[in-house]
Amino acid sequence: MARFELRLPKMGESVAEATITNWLKEVGDKIEADEAVLEIATDKVDSEVPSEVSGILVEQLFGKDDLVQVGQTIAIIETEGGDDALNAVVETQVPTEVQAIEHTIEAVKEAVAPVQDFSGSEKFLSPLVKNIAKEEGVSVAELDSIAGSGKDGRITKEDILKYIEDRKSGAVKVEVAPKAEEVLVNETPKAEAPKTETVVLKAVEAKPEPIVQKSQQAIPVSVNGADEIVEMDRMRKLISGYMVASVQTSAHVQSFIEVDVTNIVKWRDKVKAAFEKREGEKLTFTPIMMEAVAKALKDFPGMNISVEGDYIIKKKNINLGMAAALPNGNLIVPVIKNADQLNLVGMAKAVNDLGNRAKAGKLKPDDTQGGTYTVTNVGTFGSVFGTPIINQPQVGILALGAIRKVPAVIETPEGDFIGIRQKMFLSHSYDHRVVDGALGGSFVKRVAEYLEAFDIERDI
Repeated sequence: MARFELRLPKMGESVAEATITNWLKEVGDKIEADEAVLEIATDKVDSEVPSEVSGILVEQLFGKDDLVQVGQTIAIIETEGGDDALNAVVETQVPTEVQAIEHTIEAVKEAVAPVQDFSGSEKFLSPLVKNIAKEEGVSVAELDSIAGSGKDGRITKEDILKYIEDRKSGAVKVEVAPKAEEVLVNETPKAEAPKTETVVLKAVEAKPEPIVQKSQQAIPVSVNGADEIVEMDRMRKLISGYMVASVQTSAHVQSFIEVDVTNIVKWRDKVKAAFEKREGEKLTFTPIMMEAVAKALKDFPGMNISVEGDYIIKKKNINLGMAAALPNGNLIVPVIKNADQLNLVGMAKAVNDLGNRAKAGKLKPDDTQGGTYTVTNVGTFGSVFGTPIINQPQVGILALGAIRKVPAVIETPEGDFIGIRQKMFLSHSYDHRVVDGALGGSFVKRVAEYLEAFDIERDI
């Protein structure tokens, strides 16, 4: 038997941590390679963590709702065969409740104690060895000096315990770092302690507050017993926090413009069957609209920016966010990277791929990162227009209204007459801190011009 450490995988350049939302496997369950073991959630996306090996789940190192850093060991899987390279660090199984208490204690210790970083060691150090070293104040230099008895000279639990015993007996002379417990409970700290405490407190105060916090208000109670009281799920709490923060951050202003999209409707009706047969993809109106928005952003780069404090960041790439409704009613915004470089076929494939994976809950964290401008289709639900909230730190968001048949005045060389046209409203919300009416209005007008000038004879 060998033990394998299941670690939280890297999920994108900007994702450093995730929250465990559900364990799909319990201790004692058999796991196949590539089978999902648990579900996790970042600030935008929920996903699953699969096992790299087949075996038996023997330990869960974190509980539900625990925050885990990328690269941390989250579970131990016992495999058939294998070698010492898969040896895990935890020798005994601890009940989940005890684990939760221990992790809480460790979090408190780490908050007040100097952080020991073993990344500089030249040796492979298992989490158990690191934990023992941290508790006993063993430095990286000391660890590198220990002759490990494990495979390829790895330091085992017995090796480090023997080293600590020798050090206490005086066989090894070293300068011992203070234990975390001493910082927590020592009632007679050394003269240097107040200085350390001050630094620690400043570091804690500098940490940003989490977006989702437990409400300090009393839980509402149904007076008549007929009302149902349901707590918001995690994603809804996040969305709530983002929306309130955006309204408080940006000075929202809206511009509206009506667009004649008759040519687009006729063209799509003419080619959609052939497009689906050739590409294996449905052709909706969304990629056509996204193409026009990408072109307009190239014409007006002042809309393709973000704001950080008193600074404006001009974005080199045009990455279009595409607001999508999830089956549970929540909202997510996957991003089409370098949208201005895609032709209509590529745009349609990107829109369909992100939309389908959003509905199936298969988006990756990177799929929602890096957006520079967002488009939302409120017309899907029959809305004629809307006033969407800006997706921070972007400075604009465009809402696509429902396409409707309406009577309209048509100008011809022979005179004006009334005809039936396909029309829609574009609603542009923009940040008046950095985008004035001239830019905001000109941008949405340019989008409308691209849509109205659509070539009905265009090839696919």
